[in-house]
Amino acid sequence: MTGNSGRRRVTSADVAREAKVSRATVSYVLNDSPHQKIPEVTRQRVREAAARLGYAPSAAARSLRRGRSDIVLGLLPDWPIEHVLGRLVQQLTDTLAQHDLTFLVHSAAHPARPLREVWKALTPAAVLALDAFPDTEADAMRAAGIEVVMAVNGSARSGYRSPLVSEELIGAEQARHLVHSHRRLGYAYPDLARLGTLAQPRLDGVRKVCAELGLPQPDVRTVPVDQDGAVEAVKAWLAADPLVTGICAFNDAAALAVLGALRSLGLRAPQDLAVIGVDDVPGSALSQPPLTTIVRDTDTIARGLARRIVDTLEGTQVAAQPIQESLRVQVRVSA
Repeated sequence: MTGNSGRRRVTSADVAREAKVSRATVSYVLNDSPHQKIPEVTRQRVREAAARLGYAPSAAARSLRRGRSDIVLGLLPDWPIEHVLGRLVQQLTDTLAQHDLTFLVHSAAHPARPLREVWKALTPAAVLALDAFPDTEADAMRAAGIEVVMAVNGSARSGYRSPLVSEELIGAEQARHLVHSHRRLGYAYPDLARLGTLAQPRLDGVRKVCAELGLPQPDVRTVPVDQDGAVEAVKAWLAADPLVTGICAFNDAAALAVLGALRSLGLRAPQDLAVIGVDDVPGSALSQPPLTTIVRDTDTIARGLARRIVDTLEGTQVAAQPIQESLRVQVRVSA
């Protein structure tokens, strides 16, 4: 037998026939079972037969051997999947794979299947949600045998402090960068209500720094990613009393909208209005002027989240404190 006929799934019995060994031997070899005295030449023959046939053990079989699924279900809210979120998903995929776990992502963007249908179909070992989801849903997951239910930016009735990753520190870092030269700050809030989970704590971080330094509270304006709306926000900041001279933007998209509005008004950053974003998207260095922005340590976030999942699955002590990521200000011309 030298190939798979039609669309039938290749089984361990096919590999056994190809390698001229028993199915038990195939299982021992491909699962690296200990205490089995199988000659290396036989092991090699089995591996070559499996590769030749394109054999892959089924997820159900792996789950039976391990006593649990190897799937971690990642739940994405209805957020734009942009540069940093895409990078975090890739790093989580890579990091969990180092622990023999498979990261599968489900987006809640309409018209996605209901969450309960998804986790019931997959029966994952763990669920990692970027946003909060109902406690009733978390309870149902645990009742169904899902061992880990974590929400990065909200409660899932876990033992973890909420949030696992602090967005407030980002706003605080933005404010600290600007207050050296600016005594009144503005905040460019996104016009997508569903991003409030991220935007509100970032704004809270800006407010906290202003309060600590005895500065006026930031002037908050919703900034849509279009020229007319951004122009109105810039005009309002420049007409404020006291005058707003520095803007902390929710992310680089909002910051770039502010820079575009300044250009359309014949104004400049940072001379007329300094601007700092978040995420360091590829276009931020190419904007006019190049955008100062906060760079997130998504690798540390991914490793921290994976560590908590793996430790919980293995029954070892889990860190209670939030993940400590290092933030870096990428200084360019805009602020």
